[in-house]
Amino acid sequence: MKLVVQVRLLPTPEQAAALEATLRAVNAAATWVSALAHQRRVFRNYDLRRHAYGQIKDDYRLAAQAAQHVVKKVADAYATLHANIRNGNVGRPGSARRERALATPIVFRPGAAHPFDDRCLSWQLEARTVSIWTIAGRMKSVAFTASADQLTTLAAHRRGESDLLYRDGRWFLIATCDIPDRPVAAPDGFLGVDLGIANIATTSGGVRHSGKTLNAVRHRHRELRRRLQAKQTTSAKRLLKRRRRAEARFAANTNHIIAKRIVTEAARTGQGIALEDLQGIRDRVRLRKPQRVTLHSWSFHQLGSFIAYKAARQGVAVVYVDPAYTSQACSSCGHVAKRNRPGQATFSCTSCGFAEHADVNAARNIALRGVTGWAVSHAADDAA
Repeated sequence: MKLVVQVRLLPTPEQAAALEATLRAVNAAATWVSALAHQRRVFRNYDLRRHAYGQIKDDYRLAAQAAQHVVKKVADAYATLHANIRNGNVGRPGSARRERALATPIVFRPGAAHPFDDRCLSWQLEARTVSIWTIAGRMKSVAFTASADQLTTLAAHRRGESDLLYRDGRWFLIATCDIPDRPVAAPDGFLGVDLGIANIATTSGGVRHSGKTLNAVRHRHRELRRRLQAKQTTSAKRLLKRRRRAEARFAANTNHIIAKRIVTEAARTGQGIALEDLQGIRDRVRLRKPQRVTLHSWSFHQLGSFIAYKAARQGVAVVYVDPAYTSQACSSCGHVAKRNRPGQATFSCTSCGFAEHADVNAARNIALRGVTGWAVSHAADDAA
């Protein structure tokens, strides 16, 4: 399992100037290579290197390894773009967005992240410093700060490249760590997780993660964003950019807390975790306008990915189930009807009379489908 560890660099003013010049140089080179690749329709790493490698070194003062990383970075960016186009993530065929993506070469921001391998970057974990290549020469003893847990993870599991990133006036290194997979224990039942709007996550054990406080913060962020967008001034746009970062950190922190609590509960009870397969949820669901705003303003995919990787680290099984009709089906008798939901938070079965909070009932249905899905998948594995 691959995880990333983000540490903050603490460079001196001279070191920061060298790092900034280096990032500007490699990203300017990447933008030039991108334009060349788009013009000649050459996107494979090896083929693109034959066209651009020599000129990158001469024009942008890059070392051999840094020049190769620039070419690979461009090739990877186009591979991602073409995959998104194939999967319909950049609009439908013939749409203006899709045509613009096809007609315009990729441009790299001056402060965009850039990869450094062990030839260009070395870690001194005990001293909490790194030595990194720059266009001004090898920069030694660049200090960084990290927690004890991060240092332990870096020392034991760091593999491959690390990305240098400049964001909001701060320097970061994002290191890739390859952590051995933990054997998945056979689950004693499943903990169903229902993702929703009023409650971000509800478990089949009856725990609801959200509440009035969290929704009030989300509403406040939305109203501030709306007022700033209406002003259209330079300072408003600057504040919007700052708020975007703050909202992203708030959402990620909240998702981390929720995911940790769910995985801890499943590990404590010996259960697996059953999640909804929410692929294409934004195109599939039909909601009123206020609900659409809330749906699009929260990263449910991020929450699902946090649960999945935290569960993998604990050896907790995770299965994905079809969420269709989980909110209308009775978890007691299985009866499905729209009338089972007289209100947003209320579930009352018109067949057997079973009553429960609607999100808890949906989570129990997801848990039941998790048991079935696990049994079917492992029966197929046993047969093979």
